[in-house]
Amino acid sequence: MSKSKKIDVNADKQSKLVRFDWAIKKLLRDKANFNILEGFLSELLSTKIKIINLLESEGNQEKKEDKFNRVDLLVHTENKEKVIIEVQVSSEMDFFQRILYNTSKVITEYMTIGDDYSNVSKVITVSVLFFKMTLEKSYLSKGEFIFKDIKTKTILHFTESVKEFYKEINNRYSNNPTEIYPEHGRIQ
Repeated sequence: MSKSKKIDVNADKQSKLVRFDWAIKKLLRDKANFNILEGFLSELLSTKIKIINLLESEGNQEKKEDKFNRVDLLVHTENKEKVIIEVQVSSEMDFFQRILYNTSKVITEYMTIGDDYSNVSKVITVSVLFFKMTLEKSYLSKGEFIFKDIKTKTILHFTESVKEFYKEINNRYSNNPTEIYPEHGRIQ
């Protein structure tokens, strides 16, 4: 009498699946697959994204005790924005601080002495998390800086001369300061 052997019916399926973190780190780095990445980012950010190139995704250390800035993918768009894509499988309680650090590092690493501050690129982070960070049941979230009047709570808007300034230098940021500051998106 033979004993029946338990077979994991999902084992074969799992070996054939392409994990999203692998796809981001390997497959979507290939220029031939930029259209897939552009489609993903365009849908996620609700705006048309055209990728110019991928940037170095590991930041420089000024001193040996400085932290490295390692992100899965750093994209430069035709709108002169930088999009950080980070896939995090293991739980990291300080992930929000990590986002802040990565964003700050990208902003400062692409500025040189003599650059006008108006050349600071907008940075958008897209974090794909395989763990929960908040109590809410939403799987998509967005964080942004909003400048409001303290008394009236109305959102601040640029004057016409500031709007013209931004239009002349880069044809971006035409309405309010919020458009300049980083945005953070999270998929969980």
